[in-house]
Amino acid sequence: MTADEKERLYVEYRGKVLSYIRSRVFNVSDVEDLCEDVFVRAFSAADSYDDSKASPGTWLYSITKNTVIDYCRRKRPAEELPEELSDGSLPEEEILNAETLEELASALERLPTELTDIIVLHYYDNLPLTEVAASLNISYGMVKIRHNKALALLRSTHG
Repeated sequence: MTADEKERLYVEYRGKVLSYIRSRVFNVSDVEDLCEDVFVRAFSAADSYDDSKASPGTWLYSITKNTVIDYCRRKRPAEELPEELSDGSLPEEEILNAETLEELASALERLPTELTDIIVLHYYDNLPLTEVAASLNISYGMVKIRHNKALALLRSTHG
């Protein structure tokens, strides 16, 4: 990634990254620091970015999400997860395999953030839903509910 490409990425996504971080981190000075951390991570990993796997926005979103998760892990103790709820899962592979990566990125942008977070962590970062729950500091049951809702919304926009 050239210096010009890095600058364009920064200019185009800095506001979105800040907005995302502000919605989850309430210490103003930490928000600015985390935003800078996101771009430092992105620029240092730029050589490993593969545009055939994700759009720049999706790739940067994943880095932002992971940066916030790391911050939250340092700041908050993990909650104990309740017992698993019954699994009323949808055939997620059918939904995700039917979408091209660009269509999926577009569909994810239309989902509420709390649903997008779960889909990105589960499918892009390959975390089991129990780890997604721990990462987001919410119950496993809530993750299952949101996961199913996200898949239903993705299915309705696709089908």
